[in-house]
Amino acid sequence: MSHHYLLPDISQPGKIGCSLPALDVPPAELPPRELLRQELELPEVSEVELVRYFTALSKLNYGVDTGFYPLGSCTMKYNPKWHEDIARLAGFASIHPLQPEESVQGALQLMFELQEYLAEITGMDATSLVPIAGAHGEFAGLLLVRAYHQHRGDRVRKKILLTDSSHGTNPASAVMCGFEIDVVASDSEGNVDMKNLESMMNDEVAALTLTMPTTLGLFDPQILEISRLVHERGGLLGADGANLNAFLGRVKFGELGYDYVQLNLHKSFSTPHGGGGPGSGPVCVKENLSDFLPSPLVTGSNGTYKLMSPAKSIGRVASFYGNFSVMCKAYAYIRSLGAEGLKEASENAVLNANYLKEKLKPYYHLPYDRTCMHEVVFSGRWQKAKGVHTVDIAKRLLDYGLHPPTVYFPLIVDEALMIEPTETESKQTLDAFVEAMKEIAREVEENPEILHTAPHNTPVRRLDDVRAARNPDLRWQMRS
Repeated sequence: MSHHYLLPDISQPGKIGCSLPALDVPPAELPPRELLRQELELPEVSEVELVRYFTALSKLNYGVDTGFYPLGSCTMKYNPKWHEDIARLAGFASIHPLQPEESVQGALQLMFELQEYLAEITGMDATSLVPIAGAHGEFAGLLLVRAYHQHRGDRVRKKILLTDSSHGTNPASAVMCGFEIDVVASDSEGNVDMKNLESMMNDEVAALTLTMPTTLGLFDPQILEISRLVHERGGLLGADGANLNAFLGRVKFGELGYDYVQLNLHKSFSTPHGGGGPGSGPVCVKENLSDFLPSPLVTGSNGTYKLMSPAKSIGRVASFYGNFSVMCKAYAYIRSLGAEGLKEASENAVLNANYLKEKLKPYYHLPYDRTCMHEVVFSGRWQKAKGVHTVDIAKRLLDYGLHPPTVYFPLIVDEALMIEPTETESKQTLDAFVEAMKEIAREVEENPEILHTAPHNTPVRRLDDVRAARNPDLRWQMRS
C-alpha cells in the first residue's frame, strides 16, 4: 500500500468523514465561551481516507503476530489467543472491584488458586498478586525486606547488593525503598565473584538481589553457596524472576535458597508484553516474609473465598487487587499447559537459545562460551574491529524483515547482542534468523557501508535516536 495515506497533507478544508442526521431534539447550550477552544485545528478527511490512513499505519506495526521478535530479557513470545478470550468472559470482564465478596466468588477463587499455583511453581510459601508490573513487584519485595529487618529491630541494614549485570530497575527499586546500593562484580565465567561478595556481605546488607538465570542468560552454579553466605551474615536473598521461563517446571527458587521472588506474569504466563502494559508482578515469599505481604490476599475455606490482610502487612501498594485481566490469562496458561506443559515450554526455550548459540558463535564473539538458558548474549566486538557497531547490525536486520534483539545490554558485555528466541519459535524461523545474521557478518567484511546506512527498505530510514528521545514529535499539526 502506498504510504501516501500516512502524510498529513491529505487533510483538506471542507472534507467530511461522516454524515449526521438532522437534529431532532432541542439543541443544548454550549459551555461558557472561556471553556471552548476557538482554533482547534483537526484533520479534515473523508471516511475512506481515514480508513486507509489507519490501515496503512497498522501495516507498519511490527509485533510477534507479524514476525520473529528475539528481544532478549523481555520474552516477546507468541501467546495463545484463546487466553485473551478467557479474560473477556463477562463474569470476569464485567465485574467491579467494589462489589461485595459474595458476588465475585468465581474471581476470588481464580485469584486464590493462582496464588497457590505460583507459590508451588516457585517453591515459595505465599503469594501476593497485587503488584502491577515486574518492577513494582521488585519494589514490593524490597519493602518486605525493609519491614522484616525493622520488625526484628535491625535498623543497621541499609544496603542492597546487586550484580553488575542487573536489570536497570533493580537499583531504582532499591533507592525508592530508601536503601543504598553496592554492586557485586561478575567473574570471568559470568557468575557472581564469590570473593567480592564475601568482602561486601556485612552487617549493613539487608539483601542480595540476584536475577536467576542472570541477564547474561546463565545459571550460576554457586547459588547454594551464595544463599548460605548471605543467610549466615543475616541478609535475605531475593530473585528478580524476570527470566522464569527458563525455569518453569525444572527449578524452584525456594529450593535454591531464595527468600522471595517477583514474577512477570505478562512475560512468562501469556499476556502480550510491551507497549507499557498491562503488567502483573506478583511477589512470592517464604514463610519468614509471608506476614509482611502487601494486602489484600485471598483466603479460602469450605468453598468460600475472602480478602484479608496479613498480620504485619506493608499495606497496599496498588489500587484494589492488581491487574485482574492479566491474572485470568496467567491462570488459563497454567491450567491449559499443566505441570508437564510448563516443563516442556522451558525446555524448548532453553533448547532454542542454545541452538542459536551454536549456530552463530562462528560469526559473532561469544563472551561466555557455556550452556546458556533461555537467552544468549553475543558481542559485536569482532564487527567493531571492522568499524561496524552493534547498532548497525540491529538496523540492518530490519532490512531482512526481522526485529533486532536487545542491544548494548547487559552493560558488562561490550557491544552486546542479547537474543531470546522463546519457546514458541520453530526451527525454520530460527534458521532464517541465523541465515540473516550470517549474511550480515559477511556484509561487514565485504560492504560495511551498507550497514552504516541501514535500514534501506523501511518506511523511515535511520533516525537520530538521541534527538528522537529528547524531542519526540507526538502530535499531528496541520501544515500551513
